[in-house]
Amino acid sequence: MRILISAGEASGEFYGAELMQALRQQVSENGPNPAIDFFGVGGQQMRTAGCDLLVDAREIAEVGIIEVIKHIPNIYRRFRQVVREAERHRPDVAVLIDFPDFNLRLARELHQRGVPVIYYVSPQLWAWKQRRIEQVRKYVREMLVIFPFEERFYRERGIAAKFVGHPLADLPAPKVTREEFAAEYKLDPERQWIALLPGSRRGEVSRIFSGLLQAAQLLGPEYVYTVPVASTLHADWVASFLRDYSGPPITFTRDARATLLHARAAAVASGTSTLEAALIGTPFAMVYQVAPLTWALGRRLVKVDRFAMVNLIAERDVVPELVQAEFTPQRVCAELRRIIPEGEARATMIAGFHEVRRRLASNEAGGRASERAARAVLSVVESSA
Repeated sequence: MRILISAGEASGEFYGAELMQALRQQVSENGPNPAIDFFGVGGQQMRTAGCDLLVDAREIAEVGIIEVIKHIPNIYRRFRQVVREAERHRPDVAVLIDFPDFNLRLARELHQRGVPVIYYVSPQLWAWKQRRIEQVRKYVREMLVIFPFEERFYRERGIAAKFVGHPLADLPAPKVTREEFAAEYKLDPERQWIALLPGSRRGEVSRIFSGLLQAAQLLGPEYVYTVPVASTLHADWVASFLRDYSGPPITFTRDARATLLHARAAAVASGTSTLEAALIGTPFAMVYQVAPLTWALGRRLVKVDRFAMVNLIAERDVVPELVQAEFTPQRVCAELRRIIPEGEARATMIAGFHEVRRRLASNEAGGRASERAARAVLSVVESSA
């Protein structure tokens, strides 16, 4: 069996690696059968899980209208490379994970070549760019969604969709103790740690990280500051932001979930890391900023009144959203000071996180989200044989 899998961001490659492992396990449990060969687009986690990467996600992961334009030639070259490989070695199925600017175009090309397409982890079409729904209807066999409201959204529009649960909700807390983590990164375990997560793509880090560093300067040397570096980024490039920085020491780490687990509070760029923080139970402020023209063009198209996924799932404001002009070092500092100490603000936020976790759990029996997704993928392969 040969499966094309395409994930263009750090969160997507985590979902991809989990799905690959679940697919292999289920195939092996069903008796004698050929091995599964995976190829496509992803990062180190997927490579470690056994995917033959044609394209490293770091080469094509950009965000925003203006940012993507600058990288179109390279993105298109890599895109054609994936299509050519699909033509040479026709996969039994393609699993496309989020990353819609790349993957929806890939879905069209694969559909035209007779490859059944499954979309795992939906683009946020319920929030904006709803014109893309027609592309989904034409080229995608089934949507495997990880938020409960998405199943209804697609089914109401005549698209096969299945809520499989959220893979992050299945993960146990990181096992590393605070003392072990402190020893590994030479941190003082007696002080409170503040996690700063500027994102997983170069474009967003370029706009967000400096503001978070300024917030650390305002918050002061009372705290220890940790910054997990996403697998889609080069550590040396992220460290270059400290050249002109003169605030409290910044410690770079490699594990976002462990970093969040042991942090007293965090400032987190909008994206999957906000869910990681909520599911782990670390109070945080969500921050985000895109290029001014991207914001001006895109804001009018947004169909939701909230940006943080935690707030969308809870259908109320659980965490503060510091977006665009609201994202300032002063606001970040103020929100962190509000949730660091014990009190009503912190307790209310943590209670909201419990509600989010409950809503993300699938009511369907049958193991973890990745296992339910794997069964759906194999079902499509069998029906297409």
